[in-house]
Amino acid sequence: MRIRHATLVLAALALALSACDAGSSRTSAAPAAAPAADLQFLHPFGAPTRPFSPAVRVGNLIYLAGQIGTDPSAGGTVVPGGIAAETRQVMENIKRVAESVGSSMDRLAKCTVFMADMKEWDAMNEVYRTYFTAPNFPARSALGVNGLALNARVEIECIAVAK
Repeated sequence: MRIRHATLVLAALALALSACDAGSSRTSAAPAAAPAADLQFLHPFGAPTRPFSPAVRVGNLIYLAGQIGTDPSAGGTVVPGGIAAETRQVMENIKRVAESVGSSMDRLAKCTVFMADMKEWDAMNEVYRTYFTAPNFPARSALGVNGLALNARVEIECIAVAK
């Protein structure tokens, strides 16, 4: 009985808080706050066409948006040739963004790899490793996912340190 009472109290509290939030957003016409001075949204290739920045700098860290294997010189379509060709293009895209915002491949601290098919892990790693000097690889996580933009096979996002 006590558990049921506690659940009802929590549900009522959540409902009351959501009503407060909904009410305050309807009556508030204040503009969004400006970003903090130590937060920079970087657009090295011009204004974004989608709702994200290619990179965001916070202090001396640069958070790079996830890159898929699109070729900017070919209209932004995913390169043909499977996981190896896509991984190579992904890494070239990361290199291009990192260098254009004041970092480099040897200053990547952490990468996260998203793969449409984890069976392609070895083939992706074969290409990925060529962009670094062993044993200085970034820390890394990898996930198998249900789908990526433009039906890409791989997407990689990174955190870099500014030069």
